[in-house]
Amino acid sequence: MREVWFESEGVRLFAVEDGDGRVIVMLHGGMANHLAALPLIAPLSLRRRVIAPDLRGSGRSWSGGLLTFDQLAGDVEALLDHIGVDRAVVGGVSGGSGVALRFALRRPGRIAGLVVVRPVYAGEELGYTEEQKTTFAMMDAVASRALDDGVQVLRPLYENLPQHMREKALAMLEEFDAASVVATSRFIASGAQPFASAAELRSLRIPTLMVRGDDPVHPAEVSDLYAANIPNCTVAPAATIDIAAAIGAFCEQSANSPG
Repeated sequence: MREVWFESEGVRLFAVEDGDGRVIVMLHGGMANHLAALPLIAPLSLRRRVIAPDLRGSGRSWSGGLLTFDQLAGDVEALLDHIGVDRAVVGGVSGGSGVALRFALRRPGRIAGLVVVRPVYAGEELGYTEEQKTTFAMMDAVASRALDDGVQVLRPLYENLPQHMREKALAMLEEFDAASVVATSRFIASGAQPFASAAELRSLRIPTLMVRGDDPVHPAEVSDLYAANIPNCTVAPAATIDIAAAIGAFCEQSANSPG
């Protein structure tokens, strides 16, 4: 893996990349870093240039300032500018899918395909479900202590994860910054959404792959909303095991799409 450092609006941001060819950018979810997104694209590096950034306020992209979806989408554009690429497949998992979606809405001419894996956001008209509100408020109550007690306050949250996720999550903590943790947690708990309504989803004219969600944080009804409203949307079931293979097949199909 090669390290990539770039700047956006005065903040130094970090990413890793591998491979050569057409670019795939995959964005991680909240309270994580590039390690959470990398497995979804790393197997494709034999034929593609795969890039996994740490979003502003996460991992090694330290920033304690106010976060917005437009700002995070702007960081994706700054990354493409930095590496000299006009268009790329851009995707995200969990909360990162919201950033990818916002980028697609803001800069459709720079995206060759959109990938949303287990989406979280239902838009401003619907907002979070009650279970999402409760979960994100609980996370924020813990994360808000990071400035006083350090980032290790997150350790109990990560230790409750399934074993195959636990060690990776705990390893992420070593690169976290307390102010960034607080900023990210507040952003998630705020209920900010990457789009206003289903009408915005219907405006997308970009080949899209969605891997459905099916748990309280990634509600099935959000996936239903996307499937019903995003034109040219390929839907993969929540039980999809080899997501990287699904993304690879999608990229092959969308490589020659117009636009």
